[in-house]
Amino acid sequence: MTLSSQTLAHGRRVMTALLGLDQLYRRESDDADGLAVLNLDTAGEFAPDGFPTYAAAREGFEELRRDGEVLPEPDRRTYYSDLCRSTSAFIRWREAGLPFSEQLGEFLLVPPEPAGDDQLDEIRRTMRTLLGRMGYQGDLATQCAAWEARHRVAPAEVPQVLSELLSEAWDRTAARLLPIPAPKTDGMGVAPVARVAFNARCDYLERRIEINTDPILTRPGLKHLAVHEGYPGHYLQFKLRETGYHAGTAPADGLLSCVNSASSSVFEGIADAGMAMIDWIETDDDRLQLGMNRYRSGIGTGAAWRLHALGWPEGRVADWLRSVALSGGEGWIANRLAFIKSPARAVLIWSYWWGEPTVAAAWNRVPIARRGEFLEFLHGRMHSATSIGIFQ
Repeated sequence: MTLSSQTLAHGRRVMTALLGLDQLYRRESDDADGLAVLNLDTAGEFAPDGFPTYAAAREGFEELRRDGEVLPEPDRRTYYSDLCRSTSAFIRWREAGLPFSEQLGEFLLVPPEPAGDDQLDEIRRTMRTLLGRMGYQGDLATQCAAWEARHRVAPAEVPQVLSELLSEAWDRTAARLLPIPAPKTDGMGVAPVARVAFNARCDYLERRIEINTDPILTRPGLKHLAVHEGYPGHYLQFKLRETGYHAGTAPADGLLSCVNSASSSVFEGIADAGMAMIDWIETDDDRLQLGMNRYRSGIGTGAAWRLHALGWPEGRVADWLRSVALSGGEGWIANRLAFIKSPARAVLIWSYWWGEPTVAAAWNRVPIARRGEFLEFLHGRMHSATSIGIFQ
């Protein structure tokens, strides 16, 4: 799984180019989060390329695309081609605008359409079967409300419950998946927040998970977030990228986490597939939560599509979400709307919808005896939804 010196050198060029585009974007927009929302190069080893205009940035990424075509590793040729295509579309969007469907198809490289009604119906049928098996009566909304009430965690109790679940997730990850290259004291703390545009966020540099306590939260939901934001999710992703780069085995561009990117779906998919990877799906409550996660990402795509592609007013989109949400309460409705309203973030909801099935399919194809090699492949280099399948 060792990468060639040619590819490692290419990764350094991609790193400085992405930093340069991020710098340009921050200068000309009011997006304080930027394109590169996390930079693990805390020592400042890499200086951004000095792109004075988007035209210059476009030329820079076209050169990187051409040079990437001759890299020795097939998956690296595919990934860097996908990255340059995605980044070039982002540049076009900033220069002249890009229809919402084209943003989906070109930023994330996914089909430009929301989750289908047939797909959502199938998820609802599965949830209804699980809830009935657990003894919940009534229609699906009534069943979900009763399940949520039974497992609800009060906001004041969330930090303690999530911290306990994070501790167990760390132990399971280290015992069942791979060694974590850090002491447990390096792990994530918990910080409750409110009135924000996310359910939870991994602030890796501060070693803090910010958890939104406005939505109704359940213990199975917090278990999922411990995995997704912590272990073997985002914390472990960033830790392995960081240690791999400093060991000389991982490309420098892995030090960045970029939005609206070819890597976005796999990034979220790794986090969402973590429950299965550490064998922590133990009960029907866990299975229901997995279904709810999938359902929420699906209706999130539906809400974003209605707002940005169909031009529905915000109030109508909120009413639609409210009619289909099944759980989470008004706090969840509010944070989903805030998330999808941002033009710079609106397509990202699709990374959750496409990410988990993409990563799960790749994981399940690998023989158990080779999963250690696959984890090195998965975490030791960045991936698009296509390149993750090129495991040899």
